[in-house]
Amino acid sequence: MISPGIDGTRFSGTAWLFGPDISTDMLSPGQYVHEPLEIRLGHVLEAARPEFASLVKPGDIVVAGANFGCGSSRESAPQHLKDLGISVIVADSLARIFARNAIALGLPALSCPGISTVVKDHESLEVDIVAGEVSVGGGRTVLQADRMPDSMLDVLRRGGIEPLLLALAAETISGPTSATAAGLGAEDGRL
Repeated sequence: MISPGIDGTRFSGTAWLFGPDISTDMLSPGQYVHEPLEIRLGHVLEAARPEFASLVKPGDIVVAGANFGCGSSRESAPQHLKDLGISVIVADSLARIFARNAIALGLPALSCPGISTVVKDHESLEVDIVAGEVSVGGGRTVLQADRMPDSMLDVLRRGGIEPLLLALAAETISGPTSATAAGLGAEDGRL
């Protein structure tokens, strides 16, 4: 259920480079909150790069400086990136609430210190979210990102927290499923 990539845990795409301190208000501007989705999506990151929303393509990758997703906890911020087709976010560092919201919505987000100084805008990237590796420019540089905990990978594999919880609820009603076999029970504290 992970967003389309090379094989579900590895992603290949074009980098959109942003600086530090990209806030949730830049990702999901509050003045458009009551507008239809297509209008809201047209304003994603326009304060940082006005052309972004109109030129981004499915599978593209957001690369940013430190503190990506800072500000309020609005879930629409990572959701809008996912709606635009972003396959993965890699930043020098991620605001904790943003990172949790992204994972909960099924959008991989990795912290990779120094990534913003290595990647050039529109350069090709390959990101392996299991190994935590980012290959830049066809392998010219390989960086190690912070490895994502298995519990977060489990959420991504299910497409987000909602599909995971629905699978667990179905298991409760009909008996064991692959969720139990994968060790995704709430009793082990990994949810």
